[in-house]
Amino acid sequence: MHRYLLFYKPYGVLTQFTDRSAAPRPTLKDFIPVPGVYPVGRLDQDSEGLLLLTSDGALQHRWADPKFDHPKTYWVQVEGDPGEEALKQLASGLRLLDGLTKPARVRRLPADPDLPPRDPPIRFRKSIPTCWIELILTEGRNRQVRRMTAAAGFPTLRLVRVAIGNMRLDGLKPGEWKEIARADVK
Repeated sequence: MHRYLLFYKPYGVLTQFTDRSAAPRPTLKDFIPVPGVYPVGRLDQDSEGLLLLTSDGALQHRWADPKFDHPKTYWVQVEGDPGEEALKQLASGLRLLDGLTKPARVRRLPADPDLPPRDPPIRFRKSIPTCWIELILTEGRNRQVRRMTAAAGFPTLRLVRVAIGNMRLDGLKPGEWKEIARADVK
């Protein structure tokens, strides 16, 4: 019987179960006591949010394969105040060192999202405003959101994945996980 878990990965946690570095960092094993499950995709150490874990290898492959264009939704706090032109640039695709990104859906969030505080908090500068945007991608290049916002001139300060397909972060706090049914992983 396969298992499917949704996990709210906190900031600073590695998306793996082991860390062999000289100064070990928190990993999934510090939060997920379920044997035989593995993450579908990754979130870098500096990112937070929704992670799907499963023991279903076929599903894991299908969700990780970029040809299936599964949408992933991110709330991104950026340094500065991007205007319509910058949002259009993010939406239409940007040329990064590894090529042109696929078109994305982008919008400015009308208000700061209701998220738990990050530990450690992001840096604030009185003279530089910040803004939250929602970015929905169907590809998953290494540190793609951060590289896209930087290329548009608005560095990422905080990055939270709030959805993978129809699965949402709703109801979870950082470090919490819940089991879901196979039918919920559409």
